Amino acid sequence: MNQLLNRQLPLVLDGALATELEQRGADLSGGLWSARILQEQPELIRSVHLDYFRAGADVAITASYQAARAGFLKAGYTEKQAKELVQRSVELAQEARVAYLEETGLPEGPAPLIAGSVGPYGAYLADGAEYRGHYGLTDEALRDFHLPRIEWLLAAAPDLLAFETLPSLQEAEVLLRLLETFPQVQAWFSFTAKDTAHISEGQPISAVGQLLGTHPQVVALGFNCIPPHLGTALLSNLKQHTSKPLIIYPNSGEGWDAERQCWLPTYRVPKGFGALPQAWLAAGAGLLGGCCRTRPEDIRVLRERLRREIR
Repeated sequence: MNQLLNRQLPLVLDGALATELEQRGADLSGGLWSARILQEQPELIRSVHLDYFRAGADVAITASYQAARAGFLKAGYTEKQAKELVQRSVELAQEARVAYLEETGLPEGPAPLIAGSVGPYGAYLADGAEYRGHYGLTDEALRDFHLPRIEWLLAAAPDLLAFETLPSLQEAEVLLRLLETFPQVQAWFSFTAKDTAHISEGQPISAVGQLLGTHPQVVALGFNCIPPHLGTALLSNLKQHTSKPLIIYPNSGEGWDAERQCWLPTYRVPKGFGALPQAWLAAGAGLLGGCCRTRPEDIRVLRERLRREIR
């Protein structure tokens, strides 16, 4: 599975799922956040995936970011229900892909990919810890937290896994060791950042490259849910420590207040991130998309901009 399943880079990822569901009227209150929509409005998730494919996304990220076993059990779901909903997240993306291919006939190039989302422990805490880290957990506790979701996702056969929004090198190492127990599986790792030289918990970018930069099961590494203006410097720093494709899918530039659970009226970048993707490509990005508050129109604009850049 060289070069992300032998695909020609750059690839376009989808944009935000949870905030797009919210834009379409979904209630994301409570600790499960977008994961509750897997049970309450699965057709809405399918429609968001389909709209991202229509906008030009080469990769859909499943609605399992917040769908951890511990979160479901805490909310009163049974183990069986939790497993079924995690697997449903993959199935909904697969159904959207089938619908997209039926709409378009036989599109040029290979079919879009499905990446099974594995969000960080901090997402389960629902207090913004994915932007701080310092969980105070042992490796064993982190392993026990992550393993059930990984097993359930893989049973539904996504094309790869997305270990995303990671603030901590400890958590990344635990996930890497879990990945190694499934030797045929590929994954990307993407981190949040404290500044242009450190991930959120404070470890240097060089440490990320040392841990992941040559591992055969890691198809890409980089950053997500970061302010867009940090992207070029982060990618440039990471590029010094790996020859793998880099990945970047920032948020819209707006700020999130974890205490009040609301978006702050801060600066939002132009649709499709304006001129920034050109700099990201030059800094080594091979996979580009959007995170919180980005929408299908952002992905459409990004797709068109990348087409112009690689002509």
